[in-house]
Amino acid sequence: MTADVLVVGGGPAGRAVAAECGRRGLVTTLLDPAPDAPWCVTYGAWAAELPATLPESTVAARARGRAIARTTHTLGRDYAVLDVAALRAHLDAELDAAGVVVRTGRAVTSSGTGGVELADGTRVDAAVVVDAGGHRQPLGGPGARGVAAGQTAYGVIVDESAATALVAPGEALFMDWRADHGEPGWPTFLYGIPLGGGAMLLEETSLARRPGLPMRVLRRRLHARLHHHGITVPPDAGTEKVHFRVDSPRHRTSGVLGFGAAAPLVHPASGFSLAAALTLAPAVAGAIATRWPSGPAAALAAAQAVVWSPQAMAVHRLRRIGLEALLRMPPPEVVDFFEVFFALPDRHQWAYLGDRDDLAGTAATMAALFTRSDWRLRYRLVGPALRRPAPPVDREAAPIG
Repeated sequence: MTADVLVVGGGPAGRAVAAECGRRGLVTTLLDPAPDAPWCVTYGAWAAELPATLPESTVAARARGRAIARTTHTLGRDYAVLDVAALRAHLDAELDAAGVVVRTGRAVTSSGTGGVELADGTRVDAAVVVDAGGHRQPLGGPGARGVAAGQTAYGVIVDESAATALVAPGEALFMDWRADHGEPGWPTFLYGIPLGGGAMLLEETSLARRPGLPMRVLRRRLHARLHHHGITVPPDAGTEKVHFRVDSPRHRTSGVLGFGAAAPLVHPASGFSLAAALTLAPAVAGAIATRWPSGPAAALAAAQAVVWSPQAMAVHRLRRIGLEALLRMPPPEVVDFFEVFFALPDRHQWAYLGDRDDLAGTAATMAALFTRSDWRLRYRLVGPALRRPAPPVDREAAPIG
């Protein structure tokens, strides 16, 4: 049977949009190589950006955000950490209620409107195809050339009581750029968030590097940083490894809608995409259902217009320029940049970190950054708009000048 909508990828973005399509009466199939596999990741978001329809039971912890660059800054909104098991259970229940068919299989190519070919040689037919397969974009075609810029992180899970030297109770440490690990070279920061139940994730993070900073460097720096603050990591402590692309090309495969990290909805300055995907899923499904009587092509075009409005495309371009600026900055100037950024008024910070189609707010933030920066940092901010993407880093932790 041909489905109305085929969603490729069973992560939160794929499950959310598939459930929303099914709820609107569209015959929907969700395809994933391992649809029952557990999610071994930590999902976080600014609390105000999570959809109001998301049950409170899916949130494991809420905390006031704090950041450290040259000085300490209290952020003007709360950070939320999702309970991964509860989020998964909620989305699975939504799939069941909407009558979505879940199928096991790995999509390898799409012929556009009409379906996808699977790795085993079979085919799944559908009128509208959605690629929600993450930053790897399984239906994204050849993609951009060159080395990808990646965000990488290595973390350990400890008791909250053991982490108070770095993260106070009720806090989420969004970024700590102090070089307490004692190493020169590519800048990294500590990310510390409560997981609920008295647990705390402490993660050494490379915001973006082309290619991503190796895990061994992050692990070494994390343990050196924690030792510097007198924090002992138990031998049996849980760990987390993070590696994803932050400069994925915009999904342009004919006849396929990119969604979630595959769109990409990933914010290049934070790596966040979950809240955007959960918020957009009902609007995307609504656009498909509304234009369905006009045919699959019209439905797909309507959904693409929701994901990539002219404002969203412009904001995406501006944020990518900001990413390239960070990739070219010498380490001390990265910290200077964030010192200026976190000293901006709240409205500027959240226009840049939040709403993906607030073009006026994003432009105002970038103008404020430029105005408050010295001439050296101004050059770093403007240059990437006129130059090719930053080249790959040759040495393990060397900066780019």
